[in-house]
Amino acid sequence: MSEMLQKLMEILQLGGPVVAILIAASIATLALVFYKIWQYKAAGVGRHVELSRAIDAWDREDPTAARTYLNKSRSYLAPVIAMALSGNDRTLSERVDAEAETQFAQLEQGLNVLDIVSQLAPLLGLFGTVLGMIEAFQTLQGAGNAVDPSLLAGGIWVALMTTAAGLAVAMPTSLILTWFEARVNRERVFTNRALRTIFAPGHAEEAEQTAGAAITALAHGA
Repeated sequence: MSEMLQKLMEILQLGGPVVAILIAASIATLALVFYKIWQYKAAGVGRHVELSRAIDAWDREDPTAARTYLNKSRSYLAPVIAMALSGNDRTLSERVDAEAETQFAQLEQGLNVLDIVSQLAPLLGLFGTVLGMIEAFQTLQGAGNAVDPSLLAGGIWVALMTTAAGLAVAMPTSLILTWFEARVNRERVFTNRALRTIFAPGHAEEAEQTAGAAITALAHGA
């Protein structure tokens, strides 16, 4: 543990305040990622087996089975679906859509922080590189005629380390952000389909026939 702390202090001394900021940002980002993973797991994001069964039962015009399946669900969307099952007027539809968006907003909280880190980390690294290069050339200028190439090479090495640190923070953050956003988008697609099915039940077979006829018409047209 002490050896790790010693290496960390050496990196901080070489990289300066820019590397210190990047390390602090990486620690905060990691904590936020763990929190979002816990939040998604606790909310049941992506686990909609009982909800899907409830929606299918409602689409078959079997409200008793639909409510039975719904009561078994532990998904964060269960209250939204329950509200939708209570009626089908236009005002209620708009209210349910608003409630669903409120749930999605909670899932998206903190993702803007990941977006900021993924965009600013490379710029911070580049900023540190520029500062390091300025310092290296100042050292070279101060050496006068006794120019030592190792002074310039060492300064450049330290400067480039900040760029590497910035990219090391930004790349995984960007990948994780994309993963979170993809999960929220899938939740939106699922919810939109579920609500439209609830407010217009019993049309699944008709929709399949219409889609099949359209595909056939396109095939003959081609």
